[in-house]
Amino acid sequence: MPLRPPVPMAPDVRLSARDFLRAVRTNALTMWPKSAYRNPIDVRPFLGRINVTLNDPEAIHHVLIGNAANYRRSPASIRILRPIAGNGLLLSQGDDWKLQRRTIAPALAPRVMPMLTRHVVAAADLAIGRLQAQAGQKIDLLTTMQTLALDIAGRSMFSLEMEQHGGAMRRLLNEYSIRHSPPHMLDMLLPPSVPTPHDWGRIRFRRRWLAFMDSIIAHRLAEPMPESPRDLFDLLRAARDPETGAGFSAAQLRDQVATLILAGHETTAVTLFWALIMLAQAPDVQDWLAEEAASVTMEADTAFSAMAGLVRTRAVVNETLRLFPPAFTLVREAIAADRIGDLAVPRRSVVMIAPWVLHRHHTLWQDPDAFLPARFMPDQPAPGRFTFMPFGAGARICVGAQFAMAEAILVLAALVGRFRVTRVDEQPVIPVGIVTTQPDHLAEVFLTDRTAASARPAAGARMTETAER
Repeated sequence: MPLRPPVPMAPDVRLSARDFLRAVRTNALTMWPKSAYRNPIDVRPFLGRINVTLNDPEAIHHVLIGNAANYRRSPASIRILRPIAGNGLLLSQGDDWKLQRRTIAPALAPRVMPMLTRHVVAAADLAIGRLQAQAGQKIDLLTTMQTLALDIAGRSMFSLEMEQHGGAMRRLLNEYSIRHSPPHMLDMLLPPSVPTPHDWGRIRFRRRWLAFMDSIIAHRLAEPMPESPRDLFDLLRAARDPETGAGFSAAQLRDQVATLILAGHETTAVTLFWALIMLAQAPDVQDWLAEEAASVTMEADTAFSAMAGLVRTRAVVNETLRLFPPAFTLVREAIAADRIGDLAVPRRSVVMIAPWVLHRHHTLWQDPDAFLPARFMPDQPAPGRFTFMPFGAGARICVGAQFAMAEAILVLAALVGRFRVTRVDEQPVIPVGIVTTQPDHLAEVFLTDRTAASARPAAGARMTETAER
């Protein structure tokens, strides 16, 4: 029987406005009724407007590509993300976004992946060294993955370990997630230009966040530009708009750095967490993956090319992203009235494209709630472009998607190749949607060193030796 991980209960009927808002604040994964997982389009009234969830690939194509200019980020998402992401690529609009995208895209192009994956392997090697000392002990898996992902972010962005800055950054990111990211009703009703009472706390947070980021960036800006880039910061610092030749201002550079750290490290951390939890509960799949990892040599100079041999690992990462997409929903607001298929969409309607629902939709996937990495193996048909979209789609697809996949694949292969992962207890781990798809508790695991275990005689061999003596 395939593993079917537990999920929060979907309501039988559409929630009332009050219950919907409560769900958004406590676990957004519970705001979609059971019908949303079977219907191509799910419509509900909310605060005088309509809220539309799209699961039809043609409808999704229309919103993200066909008439993308008519759909902007919702005011609530701008209000909530602005304090930490500024006006970087994540939140910029129109010509400003086009300029930023043109400028930043070369810094994350395929040609720079070998340089970035060097940092991934270096961080993974250090993490494995630390974890070997804890083999056989209980490990807080989420915190361990967050620490590792933050170290990778620090190395790939600034060529430095995060021992000096990691604690402060983790505290600030946790404060943002817990205190400032849950939406309130006024966040949804008022335009971003009109502050709500909760915005004052976000403003105070932003001052401290900017000061922290500025202190790290100032240290790097004081160094001379190297002849060849060492990390993402060097690439962003040297980036120029191919049409105008303009580079990023100091404020723009800071916002790009903050956006990449925010979007990059937390999404990778939760992806690795869920992948390892799934593998701990599916030991046959874990052994299948470990066999592949043992056949591939991953070193700093060859890390990027080594990924060609990690086909199973890529399949496990993709299946994890399907079941537990870190960005569980994309929210857009209709600027003008539109029509999506047979549905009339009034101005200011809220349109949701929810990978959490889309990836588990019963008409788009076979056995959608099961953990089946084999569905992403090369001998299987690839899912439709607007059926599987963990990094979004269209012009605003995540610019760092290739690096995020490379990071998850290399780290997962390194960890499973070295350690066997088992659960400490059988308490179900339930996903919770707050900013990203988090676990409902800090699940603990045991890590057993595979290399140490392989150096010892197998149990059967030891029994034979004893009998002979």
